[in-house]
Amino acid sequence: MSARSHARAARYGVPAALVGLVAALAGCSAPVSVQPAADAANPACAPLMLALPDTIGDAQLRTTTSQATAAWGDPAAVVLRCGVPSPGPTTDRCVSVNGVDWVIRQDSPATPGASSPGAAAGGAAGAGDGGTYTLTTFGREPATELLLDASRASSATVLASLSPAVAKIPATRHCVGQEDLATLPAKG
Repeated sequence: MSARSHARAARYGVPAALVGLVAALAGCSAPVSVQPAADAANPACAPLMLALPDTIGDAQLRTTTSQATAAWGDPAAVVLRCGVPSPGPTTDRCVSVNGVDWVIRQDSPATPGASSPGAAAGGAAGAGDGGTYTLTTFGREPATELLLDASRASSATVLASLSPAVAKIPATRHCVGQEDLATLPAKG
């Protein structure tokens, strides 16, 4: 706050601390409303949440309304929820980034000229063309879910930024792809 603002506050009887607080809060965003996962209170989520980065690309970490959740960007471009059920065997696409397996589901395709939804986030792996995606960790209990708006954030940046934190929950299984099926022993 400038000396002039302090003088004005003193002249009108407004405590300087209150003026400073109002000035600081004026630049703050409202918390992101995120529905907690069913197992959000699972103690395994705590180390993950403590290890989350303050930024993903240009998007700043924001306050959320629920336990074991996080969001980056204004409006939110990446939303994370820890404590979701781990997916079982699936034919959905699965990618591994820095030792963390992610099952990818496209929620909505890219719409030319449309604005990005606020509670989604940026680019699922191989999905740089826009649209919204849900990525869920595979083989970790509890699982972590990401909502991504591919038009607002790079999937490579998002997954690489979050993998160290997500890896705090140990993997017990891994995705199996077609290339892995070729190496299975034959019945005999």
